[in-house]
Amino acid sequence: MSFYYKAKTKTGEIIEGNTEALDRYAVAKDLFANGSFPIVIVDSLAKAKGFSLSFNIFPSRVKVDEQIMFTKNLSGMLKAGLSLSRSLSVLQKQTKNSTLNNILESVRKDIDKGEAFSTALSKFPKVFNHLFVSMVQAGEESGNMSGTLSEIGLNLEKANVITKKVKGALMYPSVILCVMIIIAALMFAFVVPTLAKTFDQVGGNLPASTQLIINIGNFFSQHFAIAMILLFGGGFGFYKLVTAQFLKPYVDKIVVKLPMVGTLVKELNTARTARTLSSLITSGVPITRAIEITENVVQNIYYKKVLAGAKIAVEKGSNFSESFKKATDLYPVMMGEMMEVGEETGKLSDMLLEIALFYETEVENKTKNLSTIVEPLLMVIIGAAVGFFAVSMISPMYSVMDSIS
Repeated sequence: MSFYYKAKTKTGEIIEGNTEALDRYAVAKDLFANGSFPIVIVDSLAKAKGFSLSFNIFPSRVKVDEQIMFTKNLSGMLKAGLSLSRSLSVLQKQTKNSTLNNILESVRKDIDKGEAFSTALSKFPKVFNHLFVSMVQAGEESGNMSGTLSEIGLNLEKANVITKKVKGALMYPSVILCVMIIIAALMFAFVVPTLAKTFDQVGGNLPASTQLIINIGNFFSQHFAIAMILLFGGGFGFYKLVTAQFLKPYVDKIVVKLPMVGTLVKELNTARTARTLSSLITSGVPITRAIEITENVVQNIYYKKVLAGAKIAVEKGSNFSESFKKATDLYPVMMGEMMEVGEETGKLSDMLLEIALFYETEVENKTKNLSTIVEPLLMVIIGAAVGFFAVSMISPMYSVMDSIS
């Protein structure tokens, strides 16, 4: 059969064309083998006739919870004595996620053909990242695949718990701010114009703040749809600007120095660095490769620079801990000191795990109290906004009453 395909290369380039294959999955496999990720694969004849029969090989995503369940179940099956191929077949029957099902089918077929498990997984970087694949590869080399998968599952679970806690703590202030913006928009659209008519009937000069609110209210009442598009478009534009690559160095620096948030970010990155390094070293990954993978795991550009410096130091024969001892503005003093002790005693991975556990607990405690800390700040912001609105709109009303009396 002839199929039309559209795929993304490793460099991000979109390619398209036609090819002959038995089915769509065969086309997808060929694309993966060439280092491309399939976006759409359709029957060429159907496409030529204008039928919309587009077929996305992997339409949905694999959640972290599903990855955790996959690694834990696979670890248990391998420990029980099942072969890797049979274990994957069982897991394939259990999963309800079509994406994961297709991936496991592809991985199982590759293994049956003699490919390494890590090589088969590396074809799906959006699901199995560098950390996952490198630990699996180390497990293959050490012969302890079950133990390695168990470690991966624990690593994913810890990271997922912390991420959920941080997101949960930020959810409350985000919802409050969104509600504030919606209420303000409705007041500008429906309440302010009514008050503005009263001021127009009486006449007289209005304070600058009152005139500003009336002008905004007139715009909202006359062009409500455009105002809402501008409001939400402005919010989205601000988000895209803040997350833009050219502003990343500045944003990352500001985030680390923010009150309360900066401390949380530092402890979160410390825990993430320590746990990732500990897991990789325990699995048998070479130290330079472990640092390189950890550098990809952390998101802040300044933490990446510290890890890049640590890799260079290790390659030159210096102590691994030196780079962390110098970066006390990003990593706590305890990080470098405990790593140095770990190097001296030959228990670096154990020390890193201790650091990870300590700061994971610190992050959990801070996220529990974050809502309590943020609530008074939100009250101040809301109070200031309401106060400004009240003073701006009520002061002229008193003047009107005085003129009437």
